[in-house]
Amino acid sequence: MIKAFIFDLDGVITDTAEYHYLAWKALAEEIGITFDREFNEKLKGVGRMDSLERILELGKTQHDFTLGEKEQLATKKNDHYKQLITNITHEDILPGIEELLKEIKKNGYLLGLASASKNAPEVLRSLGLYEQFDCIADAAAVEKSKPAPDIFLLAASMLKVEPSQCIGIEDAESGIEAIHSAGMFAVGVGDEESLKSADYYVSNTTELSLENILNARKS
Repeated sequence: MIKAFIFDLDGVITDTAEYHYLAWKALAEEIGITFDREFNEKLKGVGRMDSLERILELGKTQHDFTLGEKEQLATKKNDHYKQLITNITHEDILPGIEELLKEIKKNGYLLGLASASKNAPEVLRSLGLYEQFDCIADAAAVEKSKPAPDIFLLAASMLKVEPSQCIGIEDAESGIEAIHSAGMFAVGVGDEESLKSADYYVSNTTELSLENILNARKS
């Protein structure tokens, strides 16, 4: 019996991927690493420090910085990102998502957020959706970021439901892997090729509906 829906943030509820890209690109170029949109796809759904490690590996400079220096670089990227997202408003909710969230709540299901972004609460407030969620799993509170299941398991624990009673919704391959590793039903939104392991797939958020997701879970 399904009791809860656990959403990713970026690419599912709103699209802040462009802001992450611009912030990482600026940081990478500052330390002499060429960074493009194709490589940026490898950072989707991945935590801040893990993203930084991937960028440093790209530039073959992963051993050139101390842990403290890496933390400073990650903080610098985040400060830039936070400046970029100050303009986010209710208008930036992806099509169909606000209606889906209301439908889920109306039918008595719990709502959780499992985002790799430590700025998730701030973004939800800017979107006007913060009060809709029964829990927001803090990315800083988990040991491993996606594709590890930690963030989804934390959300389920906060909601006081079993993972098998949850449906996870993601737009990244690492997120789908995390949902499956947590023992949950996985809904993928976006690129079909990268989300081919999802239990139920739609190409965009307008195609999501509570009825279709639940029917897919039953089949």
